[in-house]
Amino acid sequence: MPHDGRARAGVSQLRASEAGAAGTGSPPPAREAVAPGERALAFAGATLAAVYVPGAGEQELRLLETAGLPASRPGLSASPSGLSKSKRGHPASGPGAALSRPGHAVTPYALPERLPLPGGSPAAQAYRTGRPLWLNPAALAAYEGGTAPAAAQLSLGALPLGAEGRRLGCLVVVGASGDGFETEQQRFLERYADAVAALLRAGPDRPPSPPLLGPALRALRVGSFVLEPDTGVIDADDMLLELVGITPDDFDGKADTLLANALPEDMHALMSVLEPSIPAFARRELEFRVRHPTGEVRWLTLRCRVAARSDDRPQRLLGVVTATSVQRRSADDVSRIQWLTAALDDATTVEDVGQVVVTALREPLAADRVALAELREDRLVVIVLDPPTPAAWPQAWSSEWRSEWPDASVRALPTLQLALRDGRMDLWPAGTPLEPGLAGIGAGGLAVLPLPAKGGIVGVCLVGWDQPHEFATEERSVLTATAALIGQALERAHAYDAEQELATMLQRSLLPRRLPELPGGKAVARYLPARRGLQVGGDWYDVIVISEDRVALVIGDVQGHSAGAATIMGQMRTAVRAYAVEGHPPDVVVSHANRLLVGMETDLFATCCYVELDMEEGNALFVRAGHLSPLVRHPDGSTEEVEVEGGLPLGVLAEAEFPMTAVALTPGTVLALVTDGLVEAADLPLDEGMDRTRLALAAADPADTGRMADALLGDEGRREDDVALLLLRYDGMTARPIRAGWVVWRLPDAVMHARRFTARTLRGWKVEEAADGVLLVVSELVTNALVHTQGPVRLDLILRGDLVRVSVSDASPRAPAKPVIVDWESTGGRGLLLVEAMSDSFGSVPVAGGKQVWSEIRVPPPEPAAAAPESRTQRGGLP
Repeated sequence: MPHDGRARAGVSQLRASEAGAAGTGSPPPAREAVAPGERALAFAGATLAAVYVPGAGEQELRLLETAGLPASRPGLSASPSGLSKSKRGHPASGPGAALSRPGHAVTPYALPERLPLPGGSPAAQAYRTGRPLWLNPAALAAYEGGTAPAAAQLSLGALPLGAEGRRLGCLVVVGASGDGFETEQQRFLERYADAVAALLRAGPDRPPSPPLLGPALRALRVGSFVLEPDTGVIDADDMLLELVGITPDDFDGKADTLLANALPEDMHALMSVLEPSIPAFARRELEFRVRHPTGEVRWLTLRCRVAARSDDRPQRLLGVVTATSVQRRSADDVSRIQWLTAALDDATTVEDVGQVVVTALREPLAADRVALAELREDRLVVIVLDPPTPAAWPQAWSSEWRSEWPDASVRALPTLQLALRDGRMDLWPAGTPLEPGLAGIGAGGLAVLPLPAKGGIVGVCLVGWDQPHEFATEERSVLTATAALIGQALERAHAYDAEQELATMLQRSLLPRRLPELPGGKAVARYLPARRGLQVGGDWYDVIVISEDRVALVIGDVQGHSAGAATIMGQMRTAVRAYAVEGHPPDVVVSHANRLLVGMETDLFATCCYVELDMEEGNALFVRAGHLSPLVRHPDGSTEEVEVEGGLPLGVLAEAEFPMTAVALTPGTVLALVTDGLVEAADLPLDEGMDRTRLALAAADPADTGRMADALLGDEGRREDDVALLLLRYDGMTARPIRAGWVVWRLPDAVMHARRFTARTLRGWKVEEAADGVLLVVSELVTNALVHTQGPVRLDLILRGDLVRVSVSDASPRAPAKPVIVDWESTGGRGLLLVEAMSDSFGSVPVAGGKQVWSEIRVPPPEPAAAAPESRTQRGGLP
């Protein structure tokens, strides 16, 4: 493509050193004759490579080919490891190589022609086990039996060669590093071994023959170069020229010629590597793009190593270039963005987004710190810090640490304030002075990423490095795209969290805050929202105290998970409670609720299970409207489903009938009402779920109903629907109340008969001490019922401990009203005031077919008998 090399930024310094040579008219330097792939092997830490293949009879390995440095030198000998040092001046036979390092004397070592397979050499061991073997100098010395001098500082790698289950040989590589082969070097050499093995796939009639090592490197398409920054001269091999799209005839050894096809936006990062001012990094790596003359754009990976002089100026730069499809990568930019997009799409809450951000940025970018914060007005509210400990963050952050994360004012951080105002990413290299609030987050480099969403900035992400970090061009593009994705996800998650908070408040307001204390029993309940979608559902429960000895349990489920379902649920719970408190029998309560839901003209229906329990006798009446059958745990630990005759779900048919089923409970029985979210899921059939719940009910300890409820919930991970659970342990009433009743006839002397009945009853109960107050209350309440209502009147007396309860029921739904003003001229209204004054508690409740007015009077304790005079004289001697 057309290109003017002089226009590229950063090339002028390289060309300045070339001007002298150009001015003298001297021809460009001749390219150094380099063995194919020799520099690539050296960059991978290998100064020598050798291939061993099985010999005749497969009892030994024979040396087939070597590559790296010259193949033979005098003074070589064999050793058990296949690599040894000979004494100077004493030659030994066999192929070998002289390994040298810059500034070190040449030390000759040998690779033997043959290695016995049963022997203990690294090559034989790797061939037998089929696993690579990496030895640093200390480990290699151990293989030598302690004979190898530590000064040799040699590393060795033995990689088995195999294909399609066949063992083909072993690749041996020798390095001059005292630290052994690095992980990336090992990965490259393993790929190199695979390429050699591919060339060794020969049949029995075609034994392998060299060359193998050179063609295997060419198959990997690895190019290499050496750059002298002081002169600008680059020595590149043919493979590198092929990768960048330049023919050998067109290459003149200059940097701008080599980079002629690189895309302009990648030039800055490339020149920062090719023109290092100081050797700040021992190794560098970046990706860049080139456009070939055919128009094809190719991604390449550049890795280089700087060798420095004593004055810390670069001496030369050794590098290799590979196609991205060849060298193993942790994740390319496209796949990283694709993964981040998918992960953020699954993240629903702000906390989920924070965890995805840490996973996507910290380890892939080798960052030391990642912070994500929301922008709320003029403050940054931190969502996540990684590492999540105060000691890992600067003092300014540690001192502001709150209960979970710190927050800070944007005005106290000018750098962040400017970035948030402009909405532009800022990348600060090592050594950049920052304000105290940011100093220490990224001493080696700091990326400040404003998070845009819907035309505004919703937060900021900070990525910091402790060691010096260079921002490659492609990394900048990835960070920019990442910031946009995080901002949009954060906006969605914030809206979701707000919605869930509202849903949680709505759910809590629709369900009972606490369950009542019951005489003769203990009730507990649990509710768990669904893990997906709107967390407000249609499941509900309630415990309703109907009277002193009767209680109603109800559990239900409205179709769907929405605000509409929650609204219907609240209305149904209120309606059922109202009908139950009025004293209607269970079938009437459910029938009224059904008619109410039908009249709402909604498309939703509901299921319900209603139980009315007599706490004195243990008699329970069940009504089921399309709901699951209740479960019972008997005192002996056995469990069963209660066979309750069912009816249609509520809201389907206005004239639906709901039959009742009577069951007798014994003390110690546990009654469990559940919704389908507990016993049914996509991978859990209903029958299996009911059996599992029965087993859990049988295994739980009924002494602690709270723990029993938690045990029934089981594995929360499989929850797809909201779950409601209501348990009642029926213990029976230890002290049963005494009851008496009288039907009041409408006669002129009806009040007199009511008083006589009451007096006889109190004498029989031996509570005559309360007779005066009770008789007065009976007179007033019976008189009011006869005078102000029509229909039957009934008087009920109950003695529970030291409390007498008087209840008068009539057919009028209208509650008695106390007069507002009572003066001397008033002819009525004083009766209710007298009842209220004489009673410990007093009230009126609606019941089926009318109302009930009640009063409770506590029996006064009997007065102690007066002591005899002689007793007082004996005690105190007083008359």
